[in-house]
Amino acid sequence: MIEVRELEKRYHKLVAVAGISFKVDRGEVLGFLGPNGAGKTTTMRILTGALPATSGRVEVAGFNVFDRPLEVKRRVGYLPETPPLYNDLDTLGYLRFAGRIKGLRGRRLRAALQRSIDACGIGEVTGRLLGNLSKGFRQRVGLAQALLGEPEVLVLDEPTIGLDPNQIQEIRRLIHELAADRTVVLSTHILPEVVQICSRVVIIHRGRIVADDSLQNLTSDSRSLEQTFHDLTQQ
Repeated sequence: MIEVRELEKRYHKLVAVAGISFKVDRGEVLGFLGPNGAGKTTTMRILTGALPATSGRVEVAGFNVFDRPLEVKRRVGYLPETPPLYNDLDTLGYLRFAGRIKGLRGRRLRAALQRSIDACGIGEVTGRLLGNLSKGFRQRVGLAQALLGEPEVLVLDEPTIGLDPNQIQEIRRLIHELAADRTVVLSTHILPEVVQICSRVVIIHRGRIVADDSLQNLTSDSRSLEQTFHDLTQQ
């Protein structure tokens, strides 16, 4: 479903992503784990076609991100670290706007809106201004936007950052439910997030992949993921 080969991103002399390669199979939930500044967000933006790479190759659902960006975007739902919300729009108006950008019209748009609203549990705030919503509801609206059009792939960049403990549990539970029939790449620096949601982990540090394995293998021999993560990111 997703294949990344020798991906590199440079900003003059700064190397943000240093030739990384990994694959994500259909139906898999991948945790893209690393400390702040490791290169996670840069990689997520490249995967979704929001940022060009310096070199390398990325394919999503068989389409090259750099050659066929529109085909990729039709198949990917993307939740950036900061949801792209317009505070002066109400929730339904914003989602309708996002759906039209994705090419949805008429009955298809109405059906897609209802599916996303129901899936994310935001029916009670459809008439409220986005600027007046809590952080938790704003994240839910961002997820609803990502789900419009029933994308095959969800790319979620730090989806629980800034939430309180109750909101974090709600969003994690929602992501777990959404992952049942989609391929998900979840970027985070929070270890419990990976343990609760993901089946496989890629650990990135200073722009390089330092581990790529199942959660079970990374926590074998009585080692916790926290110990493994600490050891790898201290090298």
